[in-house]
Amino acid sequence: MSWVRFTKTGVAVVATSAAAIFALDMTNERRFQRQMKDHFRIAHADRLAELNKRAPSALPTRKDILTSLSKGEEFDVLIIGGGATGAGVALDAQTRGLKTALVELDDFSSGTSSRSTKLIHGGVRYLQAAIMKLDLEQYRMVKEALFERHNLLEIAPHLSSPLPIMLPIYKLWQVPYYWSGIKAKSQALERFPMLKNESLKGALIYYDGQHNDARMNLAIILTAIRHGAKCANHVRVEKLNKDENGKVIGAHVKDMVTGGEWDIKAKAVINATGPFTDSIRLMGDPETARPICAPSSGVHITLPGYYSPSNTGLLDPDTSDGRVIFFLPWERMTIAGTTDAPSDVTLSPQPTDHDIEFILQEIRGYLSKDVSVRRGDVMSAWSGLRPLVRDPNKKDTKSLARNHIIEVGKSGLVTIAGGKWTTYRHMAEETVDTVVKVHDLKTESGCVTPGLLLEGAHDWNSLQYIHLVQDYGMEVDVAQHLSNTYGDRAFVVARMCKMTGKRWPIVGQRLHPEFPYLDAEVRYAVREYACTAVDVIARRMRLAFLNTYAAHEVLPDVVRVMGEELGWSYAEQRQQLDKARAFIDLEMGQNAKQTAVSNAPLNLTKEEMQKAKERFNQLDKDRKGHITVNDLRKHFREHNQKIDERVLHELLNEVDLNKNGEIEIAEFFQLYSGLKGGQLTSNRLVGYLDEIHGTPSVNRACGGI
Repeated sequence: MSWVRFTKTGVAVVATSAAAIFALDMTNERRFQRQMKDHFRIAHADRLAELNKRAPSALPTRKDILTSLSKGEEFDVLIIGGGATGAGVALDAQTRGLKTALVELDDFSSGTSSRSTKLIHGGVRYLQAAIMKLDLEQYRMVKEALFERHNLLEIAPHLSSPLPIMLPIYKLWQVPYYWSGIKAKSQALERFPMLKNESLKGALIYYDGQHNDARMNLAIILTAIRHGAKCANHVRVEKLNKDENGKVIGAHVKDMVTGGEWDIKAKAVINATGPFTDSIRLMGDPETARPICAPSSGVHITLPGYYSPSNTGLLDPDTSDGRVIFFLPWERMTIAGTTDAPSDVTLSPQPTDHDIEFILQEIRGYLSKDVSVRRGDVMSAWSGLRPLVRDPNKKDTKSLARNHIIEVGKSGLVTIAGGKWTTYRHMAEETVDTVVKVHDLKTESGCVTPGLLLEGAHDWNSLQYIHLVQDYGMEVDVAQHLSNTYGDRAFVVARMCKMTGKRWPIVGQRLHPEFPYLDAEVRYAVREYACTAVDVIARRMRLAFLNTYAAHEVLPDVVRVMGEELGWSYAEQRQQLDKARAFIDLEMGQNAKQTAVSNAPLNLTKEEMQKAKERFNQLDKDRKGHITVNDLRKHFREHNQKIDERVLHELLNEVDLNKNGEIEIAEFFQLYSGLKGGQLTSNRLVGYLDEIHGTPSVNRACGGI
């Protein structure tokens, strides 16, 4: 018999008859955390106090950083990869006094680090294995995760917060197993009213941490830059440079924005490229490096906020195929995931409709029958590649490492691979320890990152948004968004906002009426090293992850503002638009949604098909058998509707399933069938036509328009 009680700090009490050694008192665990925190701060108290002073000056420009990287000076450390791990290594190395450089092929956090479940795990899922299997390694992983979670919540409180997560219990035999943490059925439904109540016995509540992963990654990078590190995105490593003994002494790189190329000299090179680990390892040691990365694809979906309470998540620990699925409030929406399947390494992982349907089906099993879980409610979907690794030092090459591994190649290349978001700081610490030892580097101190505040945390408090409302005349939700995104730097963004010309709000032009993102944030994003429209909509803001339709709609304004800031030509602006639209369609699930509509069986009655055909003919007056942009333009003009030319093309594109530039009658039928069946919950063209012509042509699923 075993039971567990969970508190806001993690696991409070664990009792088991399996073995006395695992009769763990987590009060001592919390005491251990405090002792460790105090140890780090006492050991480097003066240095940490100095490092934690808020930098008043502006960030260096990307051009300034590239100039520093290309001057020919030798760095102590060159890091390849700007995800969570690479960013953590850069911050750790720089704050120890090492001269640090970092290059990232795409954008900071463009890969796995921005596509996570948004949780800072406290290691609870490892606890059962630690107890029941007497696994000391798993227990150590729990201790490590609890400490790292606590530290991350402390050093970036504006980007992270505790989140209660509910584990519903539907079987009587589970009740004694979870007895000390059990909540009554009525309490469970009060906290999570969307939950299925049939056969519900109770629920377990435990606390984890939640964060804005891409912004957290960027905060680590910006903090490293503030302390002197030279970190550049959109810079590709073409090859690793070596001396006459075959030792790596730097890299030849290319700026993907300007096309410029140069060498970066470094005493040590660190490979922190996640799923692309093996490609850099092969550059360093082509004759001896065996592949160690076994990437796994995890798909998440975004649903409207009403699918979950704003302050409680849900955990399904036992899905139909044995995987774990989380169902969480995030950024006023709801995210669900993840799947887990082997995948090829790719720069552009894409969610499949099969994975999306799997997640939806699992959700249906936990939510009340009064909540209709519709395919059309999926606002966005994305796939992230988790870089699982095999330990190259073990003979059994089939088994995957539970945690991270650090490898030193014959060339001197140091590789850090595996791990998870929660432990990025600990991984970075061990990596820098290894590099310092192997390459005999001289540091000013040991690791000082426990307690080291990240960008925006220094003067932030939870009521800061009120000052933005009162001092600048911002809407409350906009002020909260700025405060929780930029921390104490939110005032810099506020000062960049233009007057609205309205009584209220006084400042703050929204990019989209449904979301709190402002046009001033686009200008600020350029100062945070955004180089492409995708950098802005996916990572500086999170709109592409929240709603693909809204992301498409704001793109022209995003590109226009970036064009003003970066001096883009008309041709470059068009290219940025095309690339960003392709990103949304392929990587954010828009194409998967259209696939779902295309593949759904036609479910219209004869009467509904006739009404849909009549609506089609109102647009296709020449009886060509298809509808063009010219047909839409002419129809709206005839009915005194002023529709922007850009919107006309968007309306056609949303219905044009085969992408031939026309809407055919079969696609029109499929559109109305999708609305009826729930594969779609709304469509702008249908909405406009209903406004002009009145009665809808089909019965919509659950009243959705």
